Amino acid sequence: MTPLLELRDLRAGYGPVEVLHGFDLDVNEGEVVVVLGANGAGKTTTIRAISGTIARRGELSFAGKSISHASPDAIVHAGVAQVPQGRGTFMDLTVEDNLRVGAYVRHDDPQPDIDRWFEAFPRLRERSTQKAGSLSGGEQQMLAIARALMSRPKLLLCDEPSLGLAPIIVQEMFRTLARLNQEEGTSILLVEQNANLAMEIAHRAYLLETGAIVASGDAKEMLDNDAIRKAYLGY
Repeated sequence: MTPLLELRDLRAGYGPVEVLHGFDLDVNEGEVVVVLGANGAGKTTTIRAISGTIARRGELSFAGKSISHASPDAIVHAGVAQVPQGRGTFMDLTVEDNLRVGAYVRHDDPQPDIDRWFEAFPRLRERSTQKAGSLSGGEQQMLAIARALMSRPKLLLCDEPSLGLAPIIVQEMFRTLARLNQEEGTSILLVEQNANLAMEIAHRAYLLETGAIVASGDAKEMLDNDAIRKAYLGY
């Protein structure tokens, strides 16, 4: 089976500094794949390289077609949506208008999907006319996820979605991502420091250390590996 997302010898960085030193990574249809690593390991750089927002080298393909030289806009049109680190909501727009922005690649009426995600995230419906900047951090994260889903992506890229959120909100958010995968079949590539929760919803995992993959495999098997747990998962 051809992976939905296929990265081969991925290299990327900023100016003359190479952060990713050439690794392979796959995401199959219907999978949740997590990339774990410490600060500075290259997790966010990986997401940016896939979405085309930084220069990258190597072979990148999505749904069987090359995206190695595709623009960020073309990658969104192909079916990849991103929930950026720090949420990235449009603070001066209302909640509903943020969702409409997320549907910019579509040419049909977005209202049915707006209603759909308001049903999935009731707190967003309650705050539909509020400016995004007035929401709590957890509500902004929900909005960022819902906005990304408005483009009906085949693959959702999530960059540190737990960052800065209270534990109870983080647990709710991970349950939402798991439900999205299970009920909608959306593939998810998740980069995350909260190893325990991320591994609970993942099918497979990659461990990233200073720009290189040092281990990969079935998430449950990696959780059961004492050496990996102690070295990379913190317990």
